[in-house]
Amino acid sequence: MELREIEIFLVLADELHFGRTAERLYLSSSRISQTVRVLESRVGGALFERTSRQVRLTSLGERLRDRLRPAYEEIHRAFGEARETASGITGTLRISLLNFVAGGPVFAEIVRQFTTAHPGCEVDVYEAFPGEALNRLRRGELDLVAHWLPVRQPDLTVGPVVMRDDRAVAVRVGHPLAERGHATAADLEAFQMVDATDVVPPETLEVLYPGPVGRHREGRMVEVLSLVARGEIVHPTVATLGDYYSHPGVSVVPLRGFPALESALVWVTERESAAVRAFAAIAAELSNAAPATGSPR
Repeated sequence: MELREIEIFLVLADELHFGRTAERLYLSSSRISQTVRVLESRVGGALFERTSRQVRLTSLGERLRDRLRPAYEEIHRAFGEARETASGITGTLRISLLNFVAGGPVFAEIVRQFTTAHPGCEVDVYEAFPGEALNRLRRGELDLVAHWLPVRQPDLTVGPVVMRDDRAVAVRVGHPLAERGHATAADLEAFQMVDATDVVPPETLEVLYPGPVGRHREGRMVEVLSLVARGEIVHPTVATLGDYYSHPGVSVVPLRGFPALESALVWVTERESAAVRAFAAIAAELSNAAPATGSPR
């Protein structure tokens, strides 16, 4: 069986229309019909039910479609990877961080080693606007996102962890929790946080914000810290927040009773490329070698 025959069958199985299939593949309708007859002769049964009004897959056709499609897509991915390997990794790799903390302390070194190894590929790094990172990833506007864990989305691949840090809470200077020097889960129940309901997946939200949300929608970190400094919210975060963002009216205290927070590289599985794989491989190597970060500064 030729690859072109498989393509014709799968496109017709999608379109269920000989004319549209012919237009999509730049072939004649007679060529489509001829190929279907050849395939049906080869398998010994009808693959399509054809009337003057509609085209439908038979049960045999449905089973053949379901078995052929994964293999056909894998063949195309294999050829695509071979082309990328032959031509080298070029173009632009677009990466978004939910915020700079999510990139972790080794992120800059990951980018440096990647660009050194692949000088033909430029890396663009963005700080995501809250709620837009995964949407932009799915629209093909980004290639990778450094995202807080857990992420359990069927269309996404979760790659290497790039940041692992102790939990902490950002509070205003002089806040009772700042005076005490630490916070617990029970403390979080008494104070409002930002509302990130539409910003991150539910499974991530549950880990990031284990407490009551307030009236303020999550914004960029400078906006969040401003709300913290005014005493309107407390903000669950990580111990090294001050290494990336600072505000004279904000203190960071340890949050006890929670495991470390992690972020990882995430990408759309169907759009995995040689550049994504190469960047993820470097990230895995460097992140595994880096020690976990420590207590709040």
